[in-house]
Amino acid sequence: MSHQEVAIVGAGIVGLAHAWAAARRGHKVTVFERTPAACGASIRNFGMVWPIGQPTGDSYATALQSRAAWLELSREAGVWVNDCGSIHLAHRDDEWAVLREFAAVAGNLGYSCRLLTREEVLQRTPGANPNGLLGGLFSDTELCVNPRTAIGAIPPWLARRYGIAFEFNTSITSIEDRQLRSADGRTWLADRVIVCGGSDFETLFPAAFAGAGLKRCKLQMMRTVIQPDGWRIGPHLASGLTLRHYKNFAVCQSLTQLIERIAHETPELDQYGIHVMASQTDQGEVILGDSHEYDADISPFDKAVIDELMLRELQKLIRLPSWTIAQRWHGIYAKHPSEPVFVTSPQPRVVVCTATGGSGMTMSFGLAERLWTSWEADNQPKI
Repeated sequence: MSHQEVAIVGAGIVGLAHAWAAARRGHKVTVFERTPAACGASIRNFGMVWPIGQPTGDSYATALQSRAAWLELSREAGVWVNDCGSIHLAHRDDEWAVLREFAAVAGNLGYSCRLLTREEVLQRTPGANPNGLLGGLFSDTELCVNPRTAIGAIPPWLARRYGIAFEFNTSITSIEDRQLRSADGRTWLADRVIVCGGSDFETLFPAAFAGAGLKRCKLQMMRTVIQPDGWRIGPHLASGLTLRHYKNFAVCQSLTQLIERIAHETPELDQYGIHVMASQTDQGEVILGDSHEYDADISPFDKAVIDELMLRELQKLIRLPSWTIAQRWHGIYAKHPSEPVFVTSPQPRVVVCTATGGSGMTMSFGLAERLWTSWEADNQPKI
């Protein structure tokens, strides 16, 4: 593929990943963002780069590719990246059974993880609640980034390093024959266009999404005040509730018993899709969450009961010096029913790439590399 003019619509993590991948190949790139800075799902998450949650095979390999890209950003762009790893904590017998079963097959599936005893968990993190703690599963592949500062820092670095142009406060209202038109009447012509609009399906190519089965998912999250005296949680911490959410654990036969127990004991957690986790920013705040409500259940108004349930479960899982909540928010992301991302080409040399689910920070850099590699190889962009 010769050097071309490339237009990217959307400056969230998916758009930035595609801009970087295109610029590395020598293309001239312009990124369009309708707001002064990206303010969607890309800044409303844990900041977890989470390979352990991906199913074995291509998805896990893509997550590791993204992991390597984040570490490169840390070295080259000065973006804060904490190579912290993660621990899934077990406080119930069925949680411990799933972790033991997964650990027994993880090596053969390509995962880098191992079981920790109760004492080993407590040595690695001061955040684990020791009451009833049975042990944990440690994985060394997870990273932590601060989504709010990272998404703000990447564009100026891309501009300096690769000459990528950013058109913020620019709403693209139509694309026809690779000509982009903004709300104020300006136009641009590109050789290739990638639309990374997140949960906005309808604005540019509504017909492309008809029948695609995409869903919108709303999550509620919280952030504590900066923890006192430089206290650090260490690795990301995840509860046994997460075992029923991430696809990597689907290989475990013992998972069925855990799912049935949760549904029987605490159906309210299933009702709101709650599975609790904690991460910590470079500044020291602890990010807590989260929940999952879909499509018709999504309301612009957050539910206090969801925050209360999350805090109830989190206080079983972890101990913090301060539980004072400084901020509460929600995010909305798009999700495909079966694929890690939704890719379609509504016009020649125009591609829509969206619906990375809750894995945008984990998958976007690897997915962008795969799409651009396929586009160069056979002119058929695919993941």
